[in-house]
Amino acid sequence: MRGAAAYGRVDVESHVLSASPHKLIVMLFDGVQKQIRAAKLHMENGNVAEKGKAIAKATDIVHLGLLAALDKEKGGELAERLESIYLYVSELLLKANLKNDVAKLDEAAELLEQIGSAWKEIQPQVEGA
Repeated sequence: MRGAAAYGRVDVESHVLSASPHKLIVMLFDGVQKQIRAAKLHMENGNVAEKGKAIAKATDIVHLGLLAALDKEKGGELAERLESIYLYVSELLLKANLKNDVAKLDEAAELLEQIGSAWKEIQPQVEGA
């Protein structure tokens, strides 16, 4: 199993190193959705420790990835609105963890899906520029 995990890390690292800034954001959205799905599964199975780890990873992606990537100078009002949404999502994740609330995980996932799908839609335009 260690070999597979190491291979997976190398695969992810190589994708990150070769990705455009736009693709990196798309990867963050994909990663946070994966962690929310994992948290939901662990919550449903009563695996408290793994649920907590998955929610912590999702929260890290929101804070250290999506929030950190915002440029309020260039992004202006849009960046401020995204910041508000990301902070709200972070709050939802915290409450979901504390209260074992699947509905809060679903709400967080839906909000992030809406923004992430918009990023994916503009990808061909970004790559063509």
